[in-house]
Amino acid sequence: MGTLSRATRSTGGDITNQRLLPREAPLPMAPGDLGKNPVSDRAPAPIATTMAGRRGLILLSTAVLTGAGGYEMYRVLEVGGVTVLEAMVLALFLVLLAWVAFSFASSLAGFFVLLAHRRDEGALEPGAELPTITSRTAMLLPTYNEDPHRLAARLRAIIESLETTSHGKLFDWYVLSDSTDPDIWVAEEKALLALRQAVGTRLYYRHRADNTARKAGNISEWITRFGGVYDFMIVLDADSLMSGQTIVRLVHAIESNPSAGLVQTLPMIVNARSLFSRVQQFAGRLYGPMIAAGVAWWHGSEGNYWGHNAIIRVKAFAEAAALPQLRGRKPFGGHILSHDFVEAALMRRAGWGIYMLPTLGGSYEEVPPSLLDFAARDRRWCQGNLQHLAVVPARGLHWVSRLHFMVGIGAYLTAPLWLLFLLLGMLISLQARFVRPEYFPKGFSLFPTWPAQDPVLAIWVFVATMGLLLLPKLLSLALVWMRGSVRRQFGGALRASAGVFAEVIVSALMAPVMMIFQSIAVVEILAGRDAGWQTQRRDDGTVERRELYRKYGIPTLCGIAMAASAYAVSLPLLLWMSPVIIGLLFAVPIGALTAKPASSQLFVTPENREPPAVLIRANELGAAAEVGIKPALVELREGAALLAFHLAQLPPPRAARPDMIDANLAVGRAKIDASDSFEQAAAHLSAREVFSILNDGPGLSAVLQKG
Repeated sequence: MGTLSRATRSTGGDITNQRLLPREAPLPMAPGDLGKNPVSDRAPAPIATTMAGRRGLILLSTAVLTGAGGYEMYRVLEVGGVTVLEAMVLALFLVLLAWVAFSFASSLAGFFVLLAHRRDEGALEPGAELPTITSRTAMLLPTYNEDPHRLAARLRAIIESLETTSHGKLFDWYVLSDSTDPDIWVAEEKALLALRQAVGTRLYYRHRADNTARKAGNISEWITRFGGVYDFMIVLDADSLMSGQTIVRLVHAIESNPSAGLVQTLPMIVNARSLFSRVQQFAGRLYGPMIAAGVAWWHGSEGNYWGHNAIIRVKAFAEAAALPQLRGRKPFGGHILSHDFVEAALMRRAGWGIYMLPTLGGSYEEVPPSLLDFAARDRRWCQGNLQHLAVVPARGLHWVSRLHFMVGIGAYLTAPLWLLFLLLGMLISLQARFVRPEYFPKGFSLFPTWPAQDPVLAIWVFVATMGLLLLPKLLSLALVWMRGSVRRQFGGALRASAGVFAEVIVSALMAPVMMIFQSIAVVEILAGRDAGWQTQRRDDGTVERRELYRKYGIPTLCGIAMAASAYAVSLPLLLWMSPVIIGLLFAVPIGALTAKPASSQLFVTPENREPPAVLIRANELGAAAEVGIKPALVELREGAALLAFHLAQLPPPRAARPDMIDANLAVGRAKIDASDSFEQAAAHLSAREVFSILNDGPGLSAVLQKG
């Protein structure tokens, strides 16, 4: 094969010998200090003059609903006096009801916003016509061990869609790889080489051998090397899709507001195939716009960031959003996992506005295919959100930013609180059933104390609480009914209504299982167990039977224990608890059923009936690119052009130092030297050793030249 050498940047048309990176334009980005309040005279433009009133209305509504519900719950419990256990139940009920009431108030605001069909003055809403833009924007696609063929297909669809707007020359495209699987790394290079040759645009590729700070570090590294020449960046996820028109309108929105640091879209779920993912897709598409409209109405310029499908002012991000490491050991210390919330809060602290465009459209993402895959991703998010406990006290944060953190933390702490609420309620029932009551307390008492509760009032409290949970879904359905074009996109009023009914049932069955999973996650994190960084599955949700029994075993055992305890008290209590108990008892079949492919006839969404052009194109390209991934060394041995391209992408070698010896490379080189053939060497090299060899030109030369 001949001696391998590192290729240099070429000025010719053959890109196989070029390093696919532009000239560096560094932009400083130093981590901020959470203990210091930065001084800034910058203030974001408000979307309305009534923001204080809007926020006051949301908080007042939450307080009124919580107070009314808490009083009625007290009336349920106070008959005969409130015991310690009952006081604990009342306290938990107040916390959980406040959570439900807060979400209800925000959703109700969204209903009236969408019902009014008008835009707020000063809102960053796109015009009907495609606007003219002039700024340079970088499209960033961080990736970590994702399917490179599907990734390239989605990216090509976005590029082609943007090119149809005549603004394509203002955009550069970067694939920022943190992949640690050597086979996926080389397959990425092969897919990106083919994509660059196909689209002929400014497409760049960078692979990091050291995944410091994960995705946040990936973006920060790009800014410090290349961010100086760009006005804005749009951050994508590996499963992101955005239409060219949406991208242009995002750029125009942030261009039009010099105080905007970030503008977030509302991504809609697409490509759902399993029952679980189709339920998530339907719920997100039907309820999501109303929820997003509500939070945008009262968040204003103090919005949030979800980590993708958003446009960011590069200067603002570099100036304010560099993340410090948290003190202490994992899981609370170290690099921040849920970085997006923190980045938004730090940018707002520096005086930049964080906005949301809930009705823009043209922004899409995918969802995990099964409940187990969702729970695995949720476990990482849980750790990241609990880390925010260390960020909440940071100085200088806007109170709405602190509220975002508390909402994110509460999203996970409410799971063990609901579980504790249920267990205390059952404990009270067991106590009443098996512990002999004291009708006459110690001391003189003329009348006995009857340990009783008001069952009729308890039912009304339960119905009211369920109403707060379900009414936003019915209001979203009502909005669909009232708009003929939208109603047809959901398959008609009857099909949309059936979809809501089915979604409520399926979600109710899965909710107890997620409660157990999230409760376990919280306990593990508090005990010091790190979540790690796993690759997300994006194909079908098929789960092996052994995995089903192993993962759903604890929820099933919890269901058995709850059922036995409730039955020991009375059959009516068992029936009362049945919505929770059924979901837990049948966790295994529910998990298996929801992971299987589902018919597209029930949970119909507009993207199912009339897929957008960018989605159609991405799926066509993805289907055409369904090929396997070969071992990295075999792929490079068989493809001279790919080998030259791979070598060209490697960074310049660093000077050898005793404290920087790569043990995997050393062991890999020893195995290569001891092997008689390429096949023998490849068979004995571990994945980590292959990864180190791929980063080393001489080592790669040694293994590929084996006979």
